Amino acid sequence: MTPIRHRAAVLGSPIHHSRSPLIHNAGYRALGLTDWEYLRIETRADDVRRTVEESDASFAGFSVTMPGKFEALALADDASERARVIGAANTLVRTGDGWYADNTDGVGVLGCLDELLGAVGITSAVVVGAGGTARPALWALAERGCRDVTIVNRSDREAELSELLETCGITAQFVDFDADLATASRQADVVISTVPAAAVKGHERDLGHAPILDVIYDPWPTPLTVHAAANGYRTVGGHAMLVHQACPQFEAFTGRKAPYPQMRSALEEDLGI
Repeated sequence: MTPIRHRAAVLGSPIHHSRSPLIHNAGYRALGLTDWEYLRIETRADDVRRTVEESDASFAGFSVTMPGKFEALALADDASERARVIGAANTLVRTGDGWYADNTDGVGVLGCLDELLGAVGITSAVVVGAGGTARPALWALAERGCRDVTIVNRSDREAELSELLETCGITAQFVDFDADLATASRQADVVISTVPAAAVKGHERDLGHAPILDVIYDPWPTPLTVHAAANGYRTVGGHAMLVHQACPQFEAFTGRKAPYPQMRSALEEDLGI
């Protein structure tokens, strides 16, 4: 049996539900990287720095879940431009000079937008939620040329997102769930929901008038995507986003091209999709 020489891991709390090990380990198997393994490590946000700094040299990098993504960016010795703009990092890569932070969540959203819309331009969008997952969604929309976004959230988070929106060149309208969401979704090129299914309960019919990216993937399909599909719109879930964001992590950790088909098949088989 080949000894394990290289490791990566996902950090978070709770972490037992994470399917990142399933995805990354499927990639290792596909490429015959028998000396690699990917683990889960239960880590609270305030312990991310200690866990990373105390890791031995076998760890090439870490994936980091919320709310530890802010700490991941703060502890890094260097960071990608997109991580700085988004204001959080979900990826830490060991380098000769310390730790390099990146945010591949935005890449995950871009992959989903490609599945939904192909090369069709995005002029306007609706983003449901204004928390940690909304930040890479907004970055990705800006990368696709979108400059007009309606952000739906129960509380006013405009101050928290103002710097990101300004940097991305996005003009945002902040509304709550009492707004005319049916009109907003009909006028949008895409709706991205970044919140749990329970948070949009009762509003699925109004929001389901555009192509939908729903970051929820278990259970799948979500009520929101069911309503959109019934109206004839394409939908994609968080399972696709999870694989799209995992691939650049895999490549940063291993230096090898990620075997996307095998990684996605492993996740979909596990989810029964």
